[in-house]
Amino acid sequence: MKNYTAMKIDEQFVSATLSDSTVFGNDNIVIFPGFCDVHVHYREPGFSYKETIKTGSLAGANGGYTDVLTMPNLNPVPDSIENIKAQLDIIKSDAKIGVHPYASITVGQKGEALADLDGMKDLAIAFSDDGRGVQSDAMMESAMKKAKELDKMIVAHCEINDLLNGGYIHDGEFAKLHGMKGICSESEWGQIKRDIALAKKTGCKYHVCHISTKESVELIRQAKKDGVDITCETGPHYLVFNDMMLKDEGRFKMNPPIRSEDDRLALIEGIKDGTIDMIATDHAPHSSEEKSKGLKGSNMGVVGLETAFAVMYTHLVKTGEITLEKLLDLMCYNPRKRFGLHLGNDYTVFDLGKKYTVVPDKFLSMGKATPFEGDELYGECLMTVKDGKAIIANHKEI
Repeated sequence: MKNYTAMKIDEQFVSATLSDSTVFGNDNIVIFPGFCDVHVHYREPGFSYKETIKTGSLAGANGGYTDVLTMPNLNPVPDSIENIKAQLDIIKSDAKIGVHPYASITVGQKGEALADLDGMKDLAIAFSDDGRGVQSDAMMESAMKKAKELDKMIVAHCEINDLLNGGYIHDGEFAKLHGMKGICSESEWGQIKRDIALAKKTGCKYHVCHISTKESVELIRQAKKDGVDITCETGPHYLVFNDMMLKDEGRFKMNPPIRSEDDRLALIEGIKDGTIDMIATDHAPHSSEEKSKGLKGSNMGVVGLETAFAVMYTHLVKTGEITLEKLLDLMCYNPRKRFGLHLGNDYTVFDLGKKYTVVPDKFLSMGKATPFEGDELYGECLMTVKDGKAIIANHKEI
């Protein structure tokens, strides 16, 4: 076995939980530190028909993750001590891995009044209104000033509502060819530009969610050069697909949308030069019915925890775009460093030589919609251990 970390690993435990032939009869078996995803939707409380804390955390473990950060578009929205404690109670009883909730920036994520940031500062990993952009410049500036005071981070879904115009895919060639309504790139990068100015003004720690455009990459690249305390993430689907690869199926619909080939290449360049700090899945499960209405009618969001490593290993590492060590920075070390999450006795075991076809019905997540359905990938997760305890082995809960 190859170990990519200095953590203490009980190899007898690994071989006993899997099998000696699996572990020692295969040179492709590697042990990685547990991955960390800073952007997932576990849907509970409020929408447990889509996903629960338990199913979401099992899905995370099945993809090699031992820590995830959960977004606040829930019911109730975690905008007060009482509401975030309702989520924390479920996490305490049901989570199988480390689940760290965001609190919302504004009350009800409506963008009209600041949530109780003071009261929630010790209960939340950071503050985000993900799923919605904070439209008011003054509101975002107030949030950043308060976050700076509390030494917390603002994590932003950047989207200008006035530029959406009913769009549901990228405003590019595919949309034009098929008579579909597009979402322009400026709806994303325009708000990133605003937020960079505010972060520079306030000195707030600032993180940008799921960037998808070449302009976003360049704005963040320049902001880092200018000394702004900024990091960002992108998702596997933005690094693999362009809009001309879309199919009129709900599994290709997410927000922000898959964009042009120029955008995809710019994102890869941003990965290489360090502008993009981490890979995050934006794991967003919905029911089968909600994802069955094509690009126009389906809900926004796809699942990604159980395929992320294999997708990135297949499309970026095996192709020579980045090294395996760089991928671990993106999926483990950088997220943990930025969000202050300690890596304990957490690790995951992968067979890098295993080629398999993505079959969503085999996911442990309740969500099955993925643009990678039917794709052949390399890198199977065999086992994930959290705090020295096996959570998943051979794709089954221990």
